[in-house]
Amino acid sequence: MIKNRIARLVFRLVVGGVFIWSGMLKVLHPLEFAQNVAAYDLFPQWACFLAGLTLPWVELAAGLLLVLGLFRRAAALVAAVMLVGFIFLIAVTMVRGLDLSCGCFGSLSGKVGWTLLIQDILLLVMAASVLLSSDPRLSLDGLRSKSA
Repeated sequence: MIKNRIARLVFRLVVGGVFIWSGMLKVLHPLEFAQNVAAYDLFPQWACFLAGLTLPWVELAAGLLLVLGLFRRAAALVAAVMLVGFIFLIAVTMVRGLDLSCGCFGSLSGKVGWTLLIQDILLLVMAASVLLSSDPRLSLDGLRSKSA
C-alpha cells in the first residue's frame, strides 16, 4: 500500500477523473455504449441495454465521489470492482482474438489490447491504494469526521 498521502490524493483524482470522463461520454450516448457492450458477444441483449443505461451513471457517481473524497473508500471499492470486470473482459476479448473498440470513452475509444489492459491494471492498483487507506486527510471524509 502507498503510504504517501499526496500520492494517494493523486491516485484518487486520476481514477476519479477517468471515471468521470468515461461516465460522462457514455451518459450522453447510452445506446452507443450498449452497442459497444453487445459487440463483445458475451452478454444477452437485455444485459447490454441495462449496462448502457446504468453503468455510465455508476462510473460517474464513483468518479465524482473519488474526486470529492466523499465516501472515498466505498467509491474506490466500486471503481476497483468495475476495473476487475473491465480487465477480465479485455483479457477474454484478447484471448478470443476479437478486434474491437473497447467502448470505454465513447467515440474516443481505442482498441482492446495490451495498452488498455495495462492502463486498467494501473488504475486498479491506484483504486486499491485508495480503498486500503484509512487516512481521511485531504478529502471531504476528513472534514466530515472532524465535524462529527
